[in-house]
Amino acid sequence: MDNIKIDKALLKSFAKYTKTSKTKATIQIVNSFIPFIAIWVLMYYSLDYSYWLTFGLGIINSFFLVRIFIIQHDCGHRTFLTNSKARATIGYICSLFSTIPYHYWAKSHHIHHSHNGQLEMRDIGDINTLTVNEYKALTTFGKFKYRLYRSFVVMFIIGPIYYVLIHNRLASINMDVFKNEKWKLWLNNFILLSIFLTLGYFLGIKFFVTHITIIVLFSVIAIWFFYVQHQHEEAYKQWMDKWDYLTAALRGSTYYKLPALFNWLSGNIGIHHIHHLNPAIPNYNLQSALAENQWVNQYVTVMSFWDSLKLASNKLWDESQQRMITFKEYSRLEKLGLV
Repeated sequence: MDNIKIDKALLKSFAKYTKTSKTKATIQIVNSFIPFIAIWVLMYYSLDYSYWLTFGLGIINSFFLVRIFIIQHDCGHRTFLTNSKARATIGYICSLFSTIPYHYWAKSHHIHHSHNGQLEMRDIGDINTLTVNEYKALTTFGKFKYRLYRSFVVMFIIGPIYYVLIHNRLASINMDVFKNEKWKLWLNNFILLSIFLTLGYFLGIKFFVTHITIIVLFSVIAIWFFYVQHQHEEAYKQWMDKWDYLTAALRGSTYYKLPALFNWLSGNIGIHHIHHLNPAIPNYNLQSALAENQWVNQYVTVMSFWDSLKLASNKLWDESQQRMITFKEYSRLEKLGLV
């Protein structure tokens, strides 16, 4: 697969969308946090009547938490606001709602952007995906574990909950650049625990039921978005010696074309190809960047919600075909002696 070549002038044209706006940022903070808090209160009191009512409200509120997380995400990219202190403060406050640690996660996410699609860096900021040859070399038990990991229930329900509630509490990345981030993670854990215990003391068990319901639903939605953005059939995964940033940004990311409401609730993160082209573009400018640069879509996989449901069956990266394949396709290739 040839690398994508685009005129540098076209790429530089995206720089104008990196300009931040206090007005847009303020509006987004207001229309994200106020609905979230209002629905949270409704959820809390709805527990006196029916948990299913609480759960239904939780589905709505989990999308507002996605929106809050996108603010945190942008602040971690050093965008959203120009003022670095205000940006860090807002990003950290958002992290107390999402429970995803601000500094530690932002560092790992930067690594994801700078190494997106590199097969050597699959274990940081990405969903681990084995190549066909790596899977073939596993023992029977090893194949069972990978199949379990890539099963629907683990990948889209148990995995997201584990990732948000447990994985993000652990300083598990052993790289020099994370030495100064680890103490921030432990401090974040202490602050979160203190907040949860304090609110739980004053608000009772209903606090935990309300907030954990939102966090669980949020985790499922967030991981689904991330999965769709990088696990599509025509994805881009290469070893470092052949890897290309521009190709990884466009072929390795989808344009998740959602209805306007869900695009708004998800902070435009479905416009993921442009986000990877220039992570300094704040989410509230991504729509303009897309509308005025439609040419970029010729290089990317455009995905509707219904299209995205088919991606759940993608399990392995086939280097010979340069695409994701299912376990059923692997079995077929194995019977034909092609793997």
